[in-house]
Amino acid sequence: MAETYEFVVVGSGMNSLVCAAVLAKGGKRVVVLERNDRIGGCIRSEELFPGYTHDILSTSYPLFTTGPGYEALGADLHAAGLEFANTDYPTAVLTEDGHSLIMSTDGEETGRRFDAVHRGDGAAFGSAIGSFFEANAELTFGLLGNELYSRSATKLLFKETRKRKLRGTFEFFGESLESCRTWVERDFESDLVKGIVAPWVLHAGLGPDDTYSGLMGKVIMGAIGMAGMPVVVGGSQKIIDAFRTVIEGNGGSLVTDADVARVTVSGGKASGVVTTDGTTYLASEAVIANVTPTQLYGRLIEAPPPDIAAKAAAYRYGRADMQVHYALSAPPEWPDPDLAKVAYVHLTAGLDGVSKAVNEAERGLLPESGTIVVGQPVALDSSRAPEGGWIFWVQLQELPSVIKGDAAGEIAAPADGRWNNEVKEAYLDRIERRLAALIPNFRSSIVGRAAYSPAELEGMNMNLVGGDPYSGACSIDQFLLWRPFPGARNHETPIKRLFHIGASTHPGPGLGGNSGFMVASKFV
Repeated sequence: MAETYEFVVVGSGMNSLVCAAVLAKGGKRVVVLERNDRIGGCIRSEELFPGYTHDILSTSYPLFTTGPGYEALGADLHAAGLEFANTDYPTAVLTEDGHSLIMSTDGEETGRRFDAVHRGDGAAFGSAIGSFFEANAELTFGLLGNELYSRSATKLLFKETRKRKLRGTFEFFGESLESCRTWVERDFESDLVKGIVAPWVLHAGLGPDDTYSGLMGKVIMGAIGMAGMPVVVGGSQKIIDAFRTVIEGNGGSLVTDADVARVTVSGGKASGVVTTDGTTYLASEAVIANVTPTQLYGRLIEAPPPDIAAKAAAYRYGRADMQVHYALSAPPEWPDPDLAKVAYVHLTAGLDGVSKAVNEAERGLLPESGTIVVGQPVALDSSRAPEGGWIFWVQLQELPSVIKGDAAGEIAAPADGRWNNEVKEAYLDRIERRLAALIPNFRSSIVGRAAYSPAELEGMNMNLVGGDPYSGACSIDQFLLWRPFPGARNHETPIKRLFHIGASTHPGPGLGGNSGFMVASKFV
């Protein structure tokens, strides 16, 4: 059995959906194939407990609403029922001793709040972000938003070099390599100001001591300061529903339970794919695969070039993640009531606390006091819980994929190093003790809890190898020109008409949909 399309897209995450929607709107006949029983990749919502709608994996969309995919598709998606909710308070830091600091989308308010903890830090923060965006936003976002081997990227670099001169251009790239620690320790005095910035580099797959984490810290803080932290009203399933409407309304198809076994090649060109049930999907123009490099070159392509196969096999995955969801009967009694307005609260010991937990996780240890990311979707969208109820969306990003020990010396490492339910529950006990110490009504208000270990996350989505939510380490040797590996060029592969998109490719992870947009734009 064979079906013929112009484009076959493997996988149905954000990049695939953006890609398929752009192609379908451009009049192309496209099919999206998903191995699971639902489309969306890392976007899924479920009513885990009666009346409570939880985003199981990803939850917020600042990268999408500020990106080219939204510019091209936003009107169509909203016409299909998509609605975003936002907040003026995207993030805050809370320390173990109950001190906190909140950031606002109003720069003047942020300045006042930061100055309140240390005079001068508000102005320093505004200057650092403002001067960065004024001088470097066009170049930074231009590189992240374009194919790097392209006329547009060449024109951008030529323009910037004429403006900055060669020395100034090299100066920009040199300064871009500094760590988050270097930046915040140079510019700020308050540990709270340092602590509000440092955890955000975790969301870029980095640690605060990593090369170029300072650049990504400025990019993220500037972006959320402008765009806030938008969530989908009614749960992220609604954005999947809107994409389905747009794709199918323009003649495209989405097929679930379609596990692609291999890419078919004819005359050195990708001609389609075959699924594990034997169905053939022919592609007259291109196959576009939203998978990891190890899947693409180790599973889907028969006999890839030996040098490429070796590079793909050497591709490294990053730290693991755990997702925890709490349904609460009442809003949390935070030490500062204003924290109930915040989209993401980071519970952390600050810059050194984040650094310590990252180091422990990278050495295979369960962190003694890792960063707890507490998302509060009900602060933005009250429809997700019954009246008076609340939701905690908790992310723990400093975990080892393979457990060698426990930094606190309390939890025995499993003999095989694999995550199991016993270890998961023991580690969650540690997390809950820390939350309960700061939120008096936390334990008494729990209606239900659902937790997904790194192993369980990979079981949900095979792109999350070892529980890595970013589908590959984002260190400088696997970023920009070197993502997924040196020699990769513009989402192309050694096989003509086969393209590689997704978090493992340029410009990296997130819900922006940029790699899918870049590839689709080649054809419409």
